[in-house]
This record gives sequence, structure tokens and C-alpha cells, in this order.
Amino acid sequence: MEYEVVIGLEVHAELATQSKIYCNCTTEFGGDPNTHCCPICMGMPGVLPVLNKKVVEYAIKAGLATNCRIAAFSKQDRKNYFYPDLPKAFQTSQYDLPLCYDGHVDVEVDGLVKKIGITRIHIEEDAGKLLHDAWSGDTLIDYNRGGVPLIEIVTEPDMRSAEEVRAFFEKLKAILEYTGVSDCKMQEGSLRADVNLSVRPKGQAEYGTRTEMKNLNSIRAIVRAVESEAKRQISEIEYGGMIVQETRRWDDAKGESYSMRSKEEAHDYRYFPEPDLCPIEVDENWMKDIQASIPELPDARRKRYIQDYGIPEYDASFITASKDLADFFEEAAKSGDNIKAISNWIMGDLSKKLNDNNLEPSQIPFCPEHLSKLVGLIDSNIISGKIAKQVFDFMWDTGKDPADIVEEKGLRVVTDTDAIRGVVLEVLQANPKTIEDIKKGKAKSIGFLIGQIMRETKGKADPQTVRSILTEELEKY
Repeated sequence: MEYEVVIGLEVHAELATQSKIYCNCTTEFGGDPNTHCCPICMGMPGVLPVLNKKVVEYAIKAGLATNCRIAAFSKQDRKNYFYPDLPKAFQTSQYDLPLCYDGHVDVEVDGLVKKIGITRIHIEEDAGKLLHDAWSGDTLIDYNRGGVPLIEIVTEPDMRSAEEVRAFFEKLKAILEYTGVSDCKMQEGSLRADVNLSVRPKGQAEYGTRTEMKNLNSIRAIVRAVESEAKRQISEIEYGGMIVQETRRWDDAKGESYSMRSKEEAHDYRYFPEPDLCPIEVDENWMKDIQASIPELPDARRKRYIQDYGIPEYDASFITASKDLADFFEEAAKSGDNIKAISNWIMGDLSKKLNDNNLEPSQIPFCPEHLSKLVGLIDSNIISGKIAKQVFDFMWDTGKDPADIVEEKGLRVVTDTDAIRGVVLEVLQANPKTIEDIKKGKAKSIGFLIGQIMRETKGKADPQTVRSILTEELEKY
């Protein structure tokens, strides 16, 4: 039997405000445990919260950027559950009247554009962090994160594969970065997702029983969790088992999930309106001001790059997936002529360096102008492509201007024909058998000789000059 996978996401994004949602405590990541909290964000008896207006503004901005309708009237609710990461035993969230609703994000997978519906975006407070000591069995609690403002973005169950999930999440992440509502640093927990997944026989209208996997904090983990859970559910059904509605924990190191608890329903949380906070009324003029503040979004920037810079759609999509990477590209393009070469360096060597060092594009250790200068040095035949790789590594390590690196390291291309001819003659004299192979028609052996010459010149000889002189000298044999 063929099965269809049905997937929806609940994405939690920490907002980039300076202070928490209901108090003046800092939202800065890190800090000594329990130093970024106060009686208000810890929910001590007798305290009163005050809503941070910037939180509402950022949530509306995220909603408008994802084609949501904005509620003129909404409220906040208490979501009750007894868990030590929330000392007051409830989370202030939104239930039946969210701030944003009925939106969508368009994604492209395998050349097809698909609309992924967004059910709602609501504001809420983050919880503290539990630290489990495996040796003693004790649990320590850091409340620094408690009260940090979140938006929860809930999708419709519109995704049917791990690739669609990846495409949606990457697109949503880019939108949040471009609008500036969240820094989206997944390694710091600023962006994380819960995956709701079920399977059903193809053609069946009714959804299967769904499971939820909580707090996935990398795109790789999200994709692997989707693939693994789909296989697990299909296997369970094929062997006559039943899928239980439950919350599961994903173990990325083991590549598998395990059951945590039965899945709660809305009534289990005993929602009721938050009595200490006023309803939220959104003024039409304020919403227009927020709309006007939204910058150029990824799709518009991608189209502009294709039109203005003439780069392929793949390049434009890759670069605009990250705002910081797109900003870097655009600055490099301003001072460069070979835009395609700049794009190639960004997608190749630069991205590899970022991945290998687990860095974000905002942490590139040299300025965009240096990359365009590097490309210019290659195009001007001052350095070869091979030498450029060395220069790039020095740029990464030191942040220096590539022209200065070339002069300091003596890396200019050797164009002196007499010097190159001398090396060619030495290589030919040392490889008589290769010359015989070439005379017998083994043209590939020429590549071996060129490689030997480039090695002797430490890659600094002009490749075209080398080939020309080599061909000339070989005719004498």
C-alpha cells in the first residue's frame, strides 16, 4: 500500500526585542544562570505584567510578511500546565483570538510552487531552561530565558514531504531575518520547531493519528525527524499496530525518537483570558506604518538579482536564503565587475568555510570589497585560480586586503617567458617516457607535464603561457 505523509509545523521564534515581554529584564543570550530575571518574569505573587509594545509590532510585521490577516482585537490567555520551567505554573499566551491569522508562504520544490497555509501567529512568553544532571539525577533550572518574547507560527497540515518542510522552514527563517523580528540563531534556541506528522493511505480523505516531536533546533534535525517518524508510522501500520497520539522526543545523535507523554488537547491546558492584561487593539494607521517598514523580502530580492545582476535563479535563490549573505553579496557586487564569479565564490569556498567553522554569514571575517578585489586579481591575471584559493585562506585567517597578501607572499603570476621556458625544458628532460607517450598519441600525458611545471613554479606560472611554450617545445621532439 502507498502512503501519504501529512505534516504541519509549530515554529517558535524569539523576538529581537531588547527587553522581555512583560518586564524590563534583558533578552540577551547567555549570562550567569538566573541573573536575567526578576519577580515579574518569574511570576511571583502580587506582581503585575505590562505588555511590551515592540512585541506586538514585531508579531504584526511577521504576520504581514507572511500574508496574514491582522486582528483588530485580540487578547492574551493563561495556558495552565505544571512544569518547573514556568514557576507560576502557567504560560501567558493566546488561544482563541490570535494576533495574526489566515496567512500563507509560497515555496518551490522540484520546480513546482506550493502554498503552505499559516493558521495563526500568536505572541507568548518563553519558558526557563532545565539542566538535567545525569550523574546525580538532579535537575537545575535557569530562568534567564523565561519571559523572553516569542511568536508561535502554526501552519496548516499542507506539507507532504521532508523536502517541502525544509523549503518552508528555510523560507520562513529568511522572512523573519529580513524583517528583523528575530535573529533566528538556531544554535542559541532563537528558532525551533515542533513537527506534527501523520500518515494515511493514498487517496484517503481522513487524516491519520498524528504525533508531535518537540523543540527541534536545526534544519537537519527537522528533516531527519520527519523522514524517521514517517518510516516508523508506516512500519507500525504495516505490521498491524496502532499509532498513538503522543508527544515524542527526537534524539539527533541516535537518529530516532522516543515517547515522552500522551499528547495534550486544548482543554487539558484550561485556557482562560489573562485577567492582568488588557485586550490588544490594533490601530489601522499603526498597522500601515508597520507595513511600510517591511524591507525587500527574499522573493523580491531574488527576482531583482536575476534581473539586475544577470545571475542564474539557482545562485539568486541560494544567496537570498540568508539576509546577511545577500547583504554581503550585494556589497561585493557594488565594487566588482564579474558578478557571476563573486556569486560562485560565495556559494563555493565561502559557504564551505562557514559550514566547516559552524559560523553564520554575519561572522565572515573579511569585508565584501575584499572578495570582489580577489576576483579582480584573477580576472587581471595577477594571480591564478589556484593561487586565489591560497589568498582566500589568508583573507579568512587575517582579514587583510587580497592585494596586500599577494605582495607580501610573493604570489603574483609568473609571466616571464624565459623563466617559464627554463622550467619547461627541465621537466621535459626529466620525463622522456612521457614525451614518447605523447608522440604515440596519448594526449592526456600533456596534462601530466603541465602539472609538473605548475608544481615546479608553485602554481605561480601563467597556465596559458605554460601550455603555449610546452606545445612549442614538444614540436621539436
